[in-house]
Amino acid sequence: MELRHLRTFKTLAEELSYTRTAERLSYAQSSVTAQIQTLEREFGVRLIERIGKRIRLTEAGERLLRYADDILRLTEEAFAVVPGDTAPRGTLTIGVVESLCTYRLAPVFMAFRAQYPQVELLFRTGICADLRKQVAQGHLDLAFTLEECCEDDRLSCEALKTEPMLLLAHPDHQLVETKSVSPCDLDGETILVTEPGCSYRSMWEQSLAAAGCTNPKIEFASVEAIKQFAIAGLGVTLLPAMAVKSEVESGLLRPLAWRGPEFPVVTQMCWRKDKWLTPAQRAFMDFTREALLDYGSTFPAAR
Repeated sequence: MELRHLRTFKTLAEELSYTRTAERLSYAQSSVTAQIQTLEREFGVRLIERIGKRIRLTEAGERLLRYADDILRLTEEAFAVVPGDTAPRGTLTIGVVESLCTYRLAPVFMAFRAQYPQVELLFRTGICADLRKQVAQGHLDLAFTLEECCEDDRLSCEALKTEPMLLLAHPDHQLVETKSVSPCDLDGETILVTEPGCSYRSMWEQSLAAAGCTNPKIEFASVEAIKQFAIAGLGVTLLPAMAVKSEVESGLLRPLAWRGPEFPVVTQMCWRKDKWLTPAQRAFMDFTREALLDYGSTFPAAR
């Protein structure tokens, strides 16, 4: 069994597409197919099955994936430790929620890349729970989530920065000049929300439900789309302050004076407890800690 075949299998398990796997690994698609078939012959079982136009792992494939993750991780560790080379190099696969990637971490990633050009950064976006699961499964080296401080037996989770949340509306909205906005004041209001699984959406909806509110909702996968609908006066939204800094400063959106339950949201860094940290991963974690610690943010107060 060759390591390159395991790498191809692991990549295919992540992409669930022969075409994307071939593109990611710079192989011909026929080479990906041949490597998977070789593994299947060696183990004597089917590892991949096709359901209509889609593919998925068989039960045997799921079992192999757990071993493939460990084998490849230990191999990477050996190549880093045995020669005694501690210079950051190699590839880091990082999961991050969309708003953090766009509004908080993009300049951090760029600065790290400039300082450590031998480290390749691969990014995967998703919701917090999915990202933490992928870290635990070994599909991601690190994840940055935007949620309450959480504990996970499989992960080390470190809160890096408290993220203020703002309840926002069009400047002409009737609640803009209200000195105190409670959940009850939002009864009947259309709310603009992110996709299910978003932690601060869940907190907000729970606060409204507890107050007995009934709210039509419009759901988006993109923070930018939510902002544009709010700017157009089509609803009220709750977003991280970092994501709306320019819109608030320019007056396109106005924060409401929320006096309901707090939203204890933090930028959190997660990694697997039992995973050896490569020099590249240690450098990235230290770099991010320092960068976020020095990251100054000032936002207009709600009136």
